Amino acid sequence: MLQACLNGSRSRDFHPALPCTPAELARDAKAAIEAGAEELHVHPRGRNGEQSLESADIAAALQAIRMSVPDVPVGISTLWTIPPVGRARQAPIREWQVLPDYVSVNLGEEDAPEIMALMIQRRIGIEAGLATVADALRLVALPSAERCLRVLVEIEEQEAAAGLHVAHEILAVLSHANLGLPVQLHGSDLTQWPMHDEAVRRGLDRRIGLEDGADLPDGTRAADNAELLRTAVVLSARAGG
Repeated sequence: MLQACLNGSRSRDFHPALPCTPAELARDAKAAIEAGAEELHVHPRGRNGEQSLESADIAAALQAIRMSVPDVPVGISTLWTIPPVGRARQAPIREWQVLPDYVSVNLGEEDAPEIMALMIQRRIGIEAGLATVADALRLVALPSAERCLRVLVEIEEQEAAAGLHVAHEILAVLSHANLGLPVQLHGSDLTQWPMHDEAVRRGLDRRIGLEDGADLPDGTRAADNAELLRTAVVLSARAGG
C-alpha cells in the first residue's frame, strides 16, 4: 500500500505547493490518487492556517477530500503539539461529528493509550506510530495493540545507516510480538527515499509526500505531492515491488 502524506505540520515556507485549505487538500488528494496513492494522511488546518483538531475544521477537510476522491481511506494526525496541545486536545477529538477512517497515534506521546482507547470507542482505525524501540515495546505491551489498523515505523534519523538500524530494531520487536498487523515504513527528509526503498525491499507499506520531504531521489525539488508519488510508483515497479 502506498499512502500519500499531503502536508503534515509543514508550512508553505517549506514548499509553495503544500496544500492547507480543504479545497487544496481535495485537489491534491485527487492528484495523489491519480499518481498511484491508495490512501491519504492529512493534517487539517483552521482558518488561521494552523493545524487543528476542532470538529468544524476536521469536517471541512474530510468532506472536501471525500467529495474529490470517494471511497479512498483518509486518516489524520492526533499529534501532541496540535492545539490545544497535550491532553487538552482530547476534548475537541471527542466532539468530532465527521470521522476519519483512521488516525495516527504516536506511542512516544504521554497519552497515547488514552487516545487509542478513545479511537476504539469511536470505531476509528489506529495507525500506531513508532519512532524508537521504546515506542515499539510500549505498543506490544498494550492489550489494545492487536486492535490497531497498522503499525507505522517512523524513522526520524537523518543518516540512512542509522535510520535503517533503528528500523530493523523496531521491526524485530514487532516480529517477536507477532501482532499480525500490516507495517508501514517511512522516513523524513534525508531518509524519505532510503526508507521507501527498504519498505519496497521488505514488502512493507510505504508513505510518501510533502509531510515527509520535498526532494526527489536525485536531490532536486519535486513540483508537488503528485510528482513525489509518481516517483515512488516508478521506483517500486523497477524493484519489482
